[in-house]
Amino acid sequence: MFVEGVLWIVRTGSPWRDLPEVFGDWNSVFRRFSRWSRKGVWHRIFEAMAGDPDCECLIVDSTVVRAHQHAAGARKGSLKIRPLAAPAAA
Repeated sequence: MFVEGVLWIVRTGSPWRDLPEVFGDWNSVFRRFSRWSRKGVWHRIFEAMAGDPDCECLIVDSTVVRAHQHAAGARKGSLKIRPLAAPAAA
């Protein structure tokens, strides 16, 4: 849960105090993260993960970013806004 908590902070960019309680006390998670950083544990983990050439642990993200409906194919300047006819005098 500690590593998941650190990854949650990295993904969201939230401050440590906003870490959900499901990951544990934010201060404990932060202190362990700091210790691991000083000792080079994160560097060793990432080196070990980067050294796997067969990509058996490949993660595919299926996030879809949708454009606004008006951003799909319309040419700029093609829509002309015309003022309405003047209302008839009563």
